[in-house]
Amino acid sequence: MKLGAFSVSLSVKDIHLSKSFYENLGFEVMGGNIDQNWLIMKNESCIIGLFQGMFDKNILTFNPGWDQNAENLESFTDVRDLQKNLKAKGISMLSEADETSEGPASFTIEDPDGNTILVDQHR
Repeated sequence: MKLGAFSVSLSVKDIHLSKSFYENLGFEVMGGNIDQNWLIMKNESCIIGLFQGMFDKNILTFNPGWDQNAENLESFTDVRDLQKNLKAKGISMLSEADETSEGPASFTIEDPDGNTILVDQHR
């Protein structure tokens, strides 16, 4: 099962403080808007998202259709097909992609320990 690019979305209390901290670890801003309280940062192949006031806990994120540079992949498994496959395996959805739609969509699931997993397709 190809889930796409992986990142961790962190719920932070102070985005400016968090940005500075992760810059000290070698991360650089690759996207986002600090004025809107969100940034995407990268260190080699590691990607983190910093989000202030947008959700309550950290989220594991997969982006079908993207590589680790947020570049479009030529071929990938559509988020709706991933969702159907997981549902067939008995995995419950917290939120679902509209299976009759095309293009950008997402779903969320939760692992056995309560960690939220977002599968978010942008194209």
